[in-house]
Amino acid sequence: MLPSKILVTGGLGYIGSHTSVELIQQGFDILIVDDLSNSSTEVLEGIKKITGITPEFIKLDLRDKKEVNQLFEDQPNLSGIIHFAAFKAVGESIFQPLEYYENNIGSLIYLLQAIENKGQKFSFIFSSSCTVYGQADQLPITEHAPIKKAESPYGNTKQIGEDILYDNSRSNRLLKVISLRYFNPIGGHSSIEIGELPKGKPQNLVPFITQTAAGIHDKLNVFGDDYPTLDGTCIRDYIHVVDLAKAHVVGLKRMMADEQNGNFEIFNLGTGKGNTVLEVIKTFEKISGVSLNYKIVDRRPGDIVEAFANTTKANKILGWEAENDLEVALKTAWEWEKKIRNI
Repeated sequence: MLPSKILVTGGLGYIGSHTSVELIQQGFDILIVDDLSNSSTEVLEGIKKITGITPEFIKLDLRDKKEVNQLFEDQPNLSGIIHFAAFKAVGESIFQPLEYYENNIGSLIYLLQAIENKGQKFSFIFSSSCTVYGQADQLPITEHAPIKKAESPYGNTKQIGEDILYDNSRSNRLLKVISLRYFNPIGGHSSIEIGELPKGKPQNLVPFITQTAAGIHDKLNVFGDDYPTLDGTCIRDYIHVVDLAKAHVVGLKRMMADEQNGNFEIFNLGTGKGNTVLEVIKTFEKISGVSLNYKIVDRRPGDIVEAFANTTKANKILGWEAENDLEVALKTAWEWEKKIRNI
């Protein structure tokens, strides 16, 4: 019997690559598929430098149903999926909703159909998001917080994705699912061999900060300073990407050991602490010694005021908690930026 293999979709992307490293270091055999729309095969070299292993890789667009089915025929020993492959920019999704629905929902359905055709036990970790909560009524946000109408098409694809997985896990009792609701991943691997490298103009705060510090952008826009927060800027829960990656391995082991409470579980992944945009900027200036040129501009469509996690459930049930603070995360993000820019 062939040893089982874990499929990591979007495994050359930011979170996917860090999770691939953690999986390999925990002894898992993995197969990465990625369409390279927001990643590069150079990431494979970074993974190899950290782990000593070059993972198997197939370039694949998961929107191609025929290719997805062929993948599962060619890989009979797949026993689990960690599904990262998705478009992920809140602001961009406002202006490109159809692309987000086609990519994020279509690919998920094709994967689940291929799993069902296998007719065997399967573990599935879904890369979800705190955006499913919208602007929560109470903070910190627990997994019991009501799911409100999404503020963006991106957030809606995560809500719909969770609904699809919940319904499918009820009809297909061989399928086990854990949905991990991320707050705001930042930072890079301590080796500085992999990190966040978005193609084009960054849509997230920290890579825009590091690129501005590196001289790629003239200034950093801060979207609004009139929110009801300490300094008027939005509050988010920034979690180190390696802490996030480790939670996926813990969740996968939980399912494979049949330790789940039911076939569908949800966990928040964050630090439990919120920081304003200006706090992140000031902390970066402190750890880097670089003064950032930033400008307050109008609010951005789709942004909520404040979100940070209650992580009690993940702490108690998974035995997981975030270990790295904001300074460590920003330091690794800056070290990575300096490396790729030869600074």
